[in-house]
Amino acid sequence: MTPDKPPKQFSYLPKVLNGGFAGIVGVTCVFPIDLVKTRLQNQRVAPDGKVEYTGIFDCAKKTWQRGGVSTLSKVKSLYSGSGVNILLITPEKAIKLVANDFFRHQFAVPGQKDLPALRGMAAGGLAGLFQISVTTPMELLKIQLQQNSGGSAWQLAKQLYRERGIAGLYRGIGSTIGRDVTFSVIYFPLFAKFDSLGPRKADGSGDAVFYHSFLSGIGAGAIGSFCVTPLDCIKTRMQTIKSNPGDIQYKNVPDAFLKILRYEGPKALFKGAVCRMMVIAPLFGIAQTVYFIGVAEYFLGIKKAQHV
Repeated sequence: MTPDKPPKQFSYLPKVLNGGFAGIVGVTCVFPIDLVKTRLQNQRVAPDGKVEYTGIFDCAKKTWQRGGVSTLSKVKSLYSGSGVNILLITPEKAIKLVANDFFRHQFAVPGQKDLPALRGMAAGGLAGLFQISVTTPMELLKIQLQQNSGGSAWQLAKQLYRERGIAGLYRGIGSTIGRDVTFSVIYFPLFAKFDSLGPRKADGSGDAVFYHSFLSGIGAGAIGSFCVTPLDCIKTRMQTIKSNPGDIQYKNVPDAFLKILRYEGPKALFKGAVCRMMVIAPLFGIAQTVYFIGVAEYFLGIKKAQHV
């Protein structure tokens, strides 16, 4: 009888560092598209049927034109609110990616190479739940700054805390949980499946080749982001603090869902769907690939662990 293999060790430090680095690289690349997505989702249809932005390119064009005189100021306008996102994306992506890896490691079936689908979905869902502690205030502050609220993220955070306590920074947490847990349940098992189908590296690590991991992240990210667009739209509306006079207010997720359907129709729930796919697909393609490359292991001088 073959003796049982010793259990694989789960190394936290390199995974946390890889997750943080992956998040910074990914969000820096796609933030301008995310800004356009937020503004498209937040615009309401006027009684006469007019809207400020007619689509992705119109919104991007107007944002660029209103950014100022110099090219530098115009570029800065496309990164409104990026500071808080880049700062907090490090713990956010580290928590999400590391938590998924941790739970996949815990849920692995001895002697079975691939994780069963339900276990993979459970691991992804738990990873999405864990990241909420960072995601909710990060998204809240980002949305306010993307909507030209004025001031810095720190000033806004202090104001919210003074006025509403810690709950002020977690406005819209229910819709954030709904979006991120659902996305993670879809994304991580899909990515693992797509990634397992590609050619392997010749270094004996068992990982897929670079380009296939990148494409797997893009494909899984695009599918997952489209599926949760209605939840993302509701979350964006509920986390917008400054609204125009006459704008409809939402009590909770079901109330927002019903009111958007009633006053704006089903299409409103998919506002920014293409834009969101353009954000999430490359973001997770970049982040997941950077995470899998093992930059931290290279600098720490340790062997890169094989992913479950």
